[in-house]
Amino acid sequence: MADGPTYQRIADLLREEIRAGTWNPGDRLPSHSELADRMRVSITTARNAIQVLVAENLVYTATSRGTIVRSREVLESVVTDHIRPDRPCSEHDIFEEIARAANRVPTKEFSAHMEPAGSEVAHWLGVTEGAWVLARTVVQFLDNEPWSWEVSFYPRELAEATGIDAPHDIAGGTTRRLAECGYAETAHRDTVVARPATAEEAIVLGVGTGTMLLDHLRLGATHERVTRATRLRAIATRNRLAYELGDDEGTAVIRRTLANSPAPGISLP
Repeated sequence: MADGPTYQRIADLLREEIRAGTWNPGDRLPSHSELADRMRVSITTARNAIQVLVAENLVYTATSRGTIVRSREVLESVVTDHIRPDRPCSEHDIFEEIARAANRVPTKEFSAHMEPAGSEVAHWLGVTEGAWVLARTVVQFLDNEPWSWEVSFYPRELAEATGIDAPHDIAGGTTRRLAECGYAETAHRDTVVARPATAEEAIVLGVGTGTMLLDHLRLGATHERVTRATRLRAIATRNRLAYELGDDEGTAVIRRTLANSPAPGISLP
């Protein structure tokens, strides 16, 4: 190993092993104690070496499974797909559809509760600060890897009228449920920024604090009111957002062209 702090030299070695294919996406790295024994160092040194790789977004830690090598694949999400009028009926929501199309296995951790609207959420939904709103939270995984964190807010009376206040995921997604109940969204406003992960986001997504995230805010509305504010946070280097605008024929031409052309290579750390 090259010169430098011992933990950094161990991290350099593991990084090279990952890049060489010794450890593949989904593989479990040696535990801190196993790595300490292998390298003849303290557990603290081994832990620090792993944290270097976490900060570089090469691995993540799972409580029940240890340190896992991350996928290096970039997932493209066509964020206009879920509002296309020709979207096929399905029991899956848009995240599951995108994941399955990429031959990945999607899973979720879901929760829902009522809470007073903070100033930001009140501004988004056009409600009074402190008014009750429904917060639906989903941490999404691909092949058991933490992938994105989505929180959607809805006015309380709308959530209760449509049944999306249920304490479980909604088959087919809430967009379909709203439409079925007479609240089809007719307009959307999207804002996307790239910024460093906070400490809380780093814990949820299994990344190092400061890792660059895509922070995607979508507001949906009918002709009468704003129906939702959905905030999706995902790792910037592993996600690509695409928008398809225009008529169906032109969109089909673009899709056929992309399907028949080799994708350019993307270099990832």
